[in-house]
Amino acid sequence: MSEYLDHQMISLQEMPERAPPGQLPRSIEILLENDLVDTCKPGDRVQIAGIHRALPSKNTSSGMFNTLVVANHCRPCTKELASDAFTREDVENIKAFAKRDDVVATMTKSLAPSICGHTHEKTALLLMLLGGHEKNLKNGTHLRGDINILMLGDPSTAKSQLLRFVLRIAPLAVSTTGRGSSGVGLTAAVTTDDETGERRLEAGAMVLADRGVCCVDEFDKMLDADRVAIHEVMEQQTVTISKAGIHASLNARCSVVAAANPVYGQYDTSRTPMQNIGLPDSLLSRFDLLFIILDKKDPDHDRKISKHVLRMHSLRRTAPPPAMVGMSTDSGSTAARAAQMFIRVDAQLVAEDAETEILSADFIKKYIQYAKTTSAPQMSEEAASKISQAYATLRGKNEEYRTLPVTARTLETIIRLATAHAKLHLRGLVGVEDAEFALNMLYYAIFKDEVAPPKEIEDNDGARDDEDFGGGG
Repeated sequence: MSEYLDHQMISLQEMPERAPPGQLPRSIEILLENDLVDTCKPGDRVQIAGIHRALPSKNTSSGMFNTLVVANHCRPCTKELASDAFTREDVENIKAFAKRDDVVATMTKSLAPSICGHTHEKTALLLMLLGGHEKNLKNGTHLRGDINILMLGDPSTAKSQLLRFVLRIAPLAVSTTGRGSSGVGLTAAVTTDDETGERRLEAGAMVLADRGVCCVDEFDKMLDADRVAIHEVMEQQTVTISKAGIHASLNARCSVVAAANPVYGQYDTSRTPMQNIGLPDSLLSRFDLLFIILDKKDPDHDRKISKHVLRMHSLRRTAPPPAMVGMSTDSGSTAARAAQMFIRVDAQLVAEDAETEILSADFIKKYIQYAKTTSAPQMSEEAASKISQAYATLRGKNEEYRTLPVTARTLETIIRLATAHAKLHLRGLVGVEDAEFALNMLYYAIFKDEVAPPKEIEDNDGARDDEDFGGGG
């Protein structure tokens, strides 16, 4: 009588930040059995305890044996916040903060506070982390709720720094670059198993970022043939593979945040935005927001930035060495602790006219996670009427100076942005004020202008300090 057990072979790789300088991270094969199967997925950070064994080899003349670890225990060390990570004090602080009038302004200036300015871009990243409301209709139609953002601009305008901040603050984020990625590397690849010789699928960056964020830097350096591969991912949010006798469909429900440079290196103001962008409309329409970030030669603005950078270099205290990413530094109890709401900011490290109220990274993470899991706003009739009228007006505007094509996807973009803004305030209904805020964000992204200055965003380019903020995750 034979008894069959579930088993799974995984490859455990050393954490990149712990690898010796100048060497590649080492890896070892792990055998998972019984209840340990499927306890982790590719990209997870785990701690595994097991027995190191040598496997018998058919070719005994060499005296070399393959080794693996038979796992006894697998503990995930991801940055996901569990439901029991919220204390009663956390929930009270979150609900009290959501009732404030300056929720968007305070959260925006607390995102990447070491970066001077870029208020609208930070607000868009905040709404992207919250996301819209995903819908699966009875007829099988899937309406995505994830928000895709493209930042295109001159070199040295902090685009990559904003991407790095998203990597630190998002619960699940995968980073890649345009030149270092191929089409199959972003979606999925068909490989051959060394042991059995059978074909198998290997997940790419966007499949690994399912229910998370995929950050793509140097998006313009990607080859056209590789860029076409992500068209399906960005709208249908699936990856369909039909290769080598394998027909599969993988989920890739992720938000895409990309950074790129203009076609000519620097943005040429004598040409239209579409000529500077140099990307096809079929791809641009899949991005909800496209921000053009210019390096303008303004003496006052340059003086403000230089003052901010020099102040950070001359007065900033040295931060402690970062802890191992994904690993807990507390060897004691695993009970949840209340997150500190605000961090202390040195008055010398902020602008003279700036407020010093900066939220902590832990509180921002918990606030975003709480808003995503507890709030599912529904569209009100007033907001639907407002969005419908604005969409009709937007379609009739001049097409020469717009950055994004206005299609039916733009209508869904307005709905997603309005829903994310309602989530930010923990509201159960999308109101007219949410629709107006979404329209202001969209007009700024398309025309570099707003319908009316939003009440909650004040574009104060004052310097911010990110003390105790950089290692938040």
